[in-house]
Amino acid sequence: MTVQLTMTEVVPGDPRMAADVQPLLHALRPALTPEACAAFVAEAHTQGLVFLAAYDVDGRCAGLATYRVLATSRGRVLFVDDLVTDPGRRSEGVGARLWEELESRAARAGCERVELDSGVTNGGAHRFYRARGMSVSAFHFASALR
Repeated sequence: MTVQLTMTEVVPGDPRMAADVQPLLHALRPALTPEACAAFVAEAHTQGLVFLAAYDVDGRCAGLATYRVLATSRGRVLFVDDLVTDPGRRSEGVGARLWEELESRAARAGCERVELDSGVTNGGAHRFYRARGMSVSAFHFASALR
């Protein structure tokens, strides 16, 4: 049975940002303080980041995806910054429904691919992405500035 969810874009200033979106971002990125999260949300939204929240029939936020559509030298892509399910709702199909919505939005936006980065130790996420036909097509390198 497919979980019934309503996909809702949440924007800065909407009370659901603090009540629903920020706790899920914190679950994914525990070092992100509420103040840092609010600053991130405001800046990232101006850069085109979309905050897509999945609400169940009781109005509870069950998951979140953040994404942006990018024009790259490799073609137009929908880049997923974050994909997280409420820890108490894992294995209910929330992530799968969010993924379907992301693919649908990518197609409507004329994208050639959906892309994302995933931490090298996040085996559960890797299984989820591989089950959706994704492959490791690049390495992401990073260097901290001092």
